[in-house]
Amino acid sequence: MFAVYRIPVCLGLVILTGAGGCEDKAASAAVMVPSGREVRLQEVITDVRGTEGAVARFRFVAPGLLPADSDAAGADMQALCDDYAVSRIDGMVPAPRQIVISLAAEAVPFGEASPEVTQFFEAYAIKNGICIWEVF
Repeated sequence: MFAVYRIPVCLGLVILTGAGGCEDKAASAAVMVPSGREVRLQEVITDVRGTEGAVARFRFVAPGLLPADSDAAGADMQALCDDYAVSRIDGMVPAPRQIVISLAAEAVPFGEASPEVTQFFEAYAIKNGICIWEVF
């Protein structure tokens, strides 16, 4: 199955709350993005290689996302890479050479086509801890 890295988020929640069952809490933590939308991490997939080698795919659910939101989604995905994903790839083996951020109006299983669900994807190279947008 897919490799899912929620340990850093999970560990932080356990330390802060002193509670168990952090997998559910990590999955439900809202992340604010520049558009003002709250998104939630669906999963992080690291075992599907990209054209440049190891990739960390951060998949977020953005309820109410519409095709007309593409400009705002682009800025949101850049912020998610810069402010969320890049700080969470330390220790991943193999070390990712690329981060892919996706936003979807609802949770969609990885690799399944769902034309009725609005989805956006962006890829970023990682250079000195900075996300650099790449054209797909």
